[in-house]
Amino acid sequence: LNDGMSAINVTSVTVLDNPSMFSNPLQFEIQYECLYDLNDDLEWKLIYVGSAESERYDQLLDSVLVGPVVRGSYRFVFQVDPPDHTKLPVDDIVGVTVILLTCSYRGKEFIRVGYYVNNEYIDEDLRENPPSSPAVHR
Repeated sequence: LNDGMSAINVTSVTVLDNPSMFSNPLQFEIQYECLYDLNDDLEWKLIYVGSAESERYDQLLDSVLVGPVVRGSYRFVFQVDPPDHTKLPVDDIVGVTVILLTCSYRGKEFIRVGYYVNNEYIDEDLRENPPSSPAVHR
């Protein structure tokens, strides 16, 4: 079965610059091995889940094609801009959400890794008395 799904073994995903400010780029170091040569590229995506209530607030932060992929070990840093907070429900900006890292081969997703993200204020006063409109730079 030469479909890419059985050829790729993700060996490590490390969240870099963690913790970080909401307005900073997100960075993931991804390591994987390829067990045999693939004819097509791998497509990696990072998706920010904007609200547990609806997928319409999900933001594709970036997508990157990696290839050609031949047998061997690989490592790269996937860096993306932060989500656009103006496209998120105000009530969901501060609090817990999820970032999804996916990889597809020939349009078929074969891995999905989710990371919980807790967006909170650094300042204790803001945590105890949050502003009526979220201050994403604080």
